[in-house]
Amino acid sequence: MLKHRGFPGRLPGTDHQFVIRRANHSKGVTKLVARERFRDRSPGDRRADLAFMAALWDHFGEEPFERGNLDAGRLGWLFMREVVPAEEPFDPASYEALLKIDLKRAKAAFPDAFLTDNDFGAEDGDQDEDDWA
Repeated sequence: MLKHRGFPGRLPGTDHQFVIRRANHSKGVTKLVARERFRDRSPGDRRADLAFMAALWDHFGEEPFERGNLDAGRLGWLFMREVVPAEEPFDPASYEALLKIDLKRAKAAFPDAFLTDNDFGAEDGDQDEDDWA
């Protein structure tokens, strides 16, 4: 399983996980499934979706990327909408599966994730030099 170095592990200050630490050998790979986003989702869940999309964009841009250690549950909130398979045939139960951002749909759903000055993925204590001025 590919570990995406530099990718944020979670939304800072919350339990919203973005990556997993190790492969699930005992039960097998968690299958990616599209999860329905209802209007009554909590603000924290919505913030996590936005931060996760921003992290995906910052880390991968428009290039296809391997699922690797990205959390299946978190991907499920975006899967088959803003994040789509990048290969045919696609195996939703593979850590090696290739995905990509559907830029048009992602920008429509999460316009703030594509701003250049977002800090959704910053860990607590991480600041730009400009913040100290």
